Amino acid sequence: MKTGFIEVAAEDVQVLNSVKSKLPFLVTTSDDANDFAKEEIRLRYRCLDLRRQQMHYNILLRHKVVKLFRRHLEDVHGFVEIETPILSRSTPEGARDYLVPSRVQPGTFYALPQSPQLFKQMLMVSGFDKYYQIARCFRDEDLRADRQPEFTQLDMEMAFTPLEDMLRLNEDLIRKVFLEIKGVQLPNPFPRLTYAEAMNRYGSDRPDTRFNLELNDVSDLFLESPFRVFSDTLKNGGIVKALCVPSGAKRYSNTALKKGDIYNEAIKSGAKGLPFLKVMDGGEFEGIASLVSSLDPTNKEQLLKRCSAGPGDLILFAVSYPASVNKTLDWLRIFVAHQLGLIDHSKHSILWVTDFPMFEWNEPEQRFEALHHPFTAPNPEDMEDLPSARALAYDVVYNGVEIGGGSLRIYKREVQQKVLEIVGISSEQAEAKFGYLLEALDMGAPPHGNS
Repeated sequence: MKTGFIEVAAEDVQVLNSVKSKLPFLVTTSDDANDFAKEEIRLRYRCLDLRRQQMHYNILLRHKVVKLFRRHLEDVHGFVEIETPILSRSTPEGARDYLVPSRVQPGTFYALPQSPQLFKQMLMVSGFDKYYQIARCFRDEDLRADRQPEFTQLDMEMAFTPLEDMLRLNEDLIRKVFLEIKGVQLPNPFPRLTYAEAMNRYGSDRPDTRFNLELNDVSDLFLESPFRVFSDTLKNGGIVKALCVPSGAKRYSNTALKKGDIYNEAIKSGAKGLPFLKVMDGGEFEGIASLVSSLDPTNKEQLLKRCSAGPGDLILFAVSYPASVNKTLDWLRIFVAHQLGLIDHSKHSILWVTDFPMFEWNEPEQRFEALHHPFTAPNPEDMEDLPSARALAYDVVYNGVEIGGGSLRIYKREVQQKVLEIVGISSEQAEAKFGYLLEALDMGAPPHGNS
């Protein structure tokens, strides 16, 4: 037993089935054996892999979380669990579909669901005003650290539920899971950032706030600068942002900043270079000579104040259009935080990101795309200018990872058709692809939203 005591003392042992071949890896409860086998070997012999203590713990943890979901939603809030179809027609969800050929209708295909999105909305029209499902979802997209082709998510949809009530229900559920499963007390309420604030301060819509490195827009300080790399970009509609790295002047050599690891990280993010300044002990700057010489005493003082920089600190710059600048500095922010040990791994940083844009501009195709999907409701305050409207959408971010999200949905046919037109879906195409949804919205669909 875990206590060290013996529960049963065996007097006789009978081997029911012996191991007839050498095991591909050792199955043990000791921690030092967790990482010795390659993933390919572990997956090939998955039954053995799942015997390991860590994997066993993971499966039971998942079971406990799902059990808690069900009891809380059903017993406390009166939700109904409903299974939605797996084989259906394709709907746009932001990724590629997995297709399954139909045997009885040659040449036609079913699509596996990226999420139960449209089925949930139909259920709201059907009068099931509190639906949930532990849903299997399928997305044919490249593997990432937090993304895989087949995954399970908790799916909920509620009718007649205002935005604040949606957020509160999700917060209560997440707090309960963390407290009962891990003994961790999360804040009440969760902190919030708008999308605009998150991008401006962190360059990301899923910021890791366990450490304090924030971005600073310094465009106004370089509008008339003789440093043409900055001033020419600003005249063409770009921006200049800076990231102050505490004690970074000593940590990163000029070589590293010009052609070493941190420079290479900037290039990986899409930047064309890495302008930098080091703040020396006397408050003077060292770095790219033409950038140093372009700063007059007033600009130097304002730059130091804006970046909260002092002797020994390093100031990194990104210059381009906003999306590119934010991507580069977000990338560098995470990189230096890991390298300098700035992340407190004992912290639990959770927050809401709200007020996402409804649409983003696809430059190569010269058209608008839905930032989340075209069924998200626009903010009523922005109905006069839909292309630039904010969406009634929200994501919950934990330690820099998006762990959930949702939105209020469009429940009026005329609004849904306008949104589809903006993303390039004509009335005829909308009728062919989503006629059943548009028809349902015309049958007294209530206001509703999901997570």
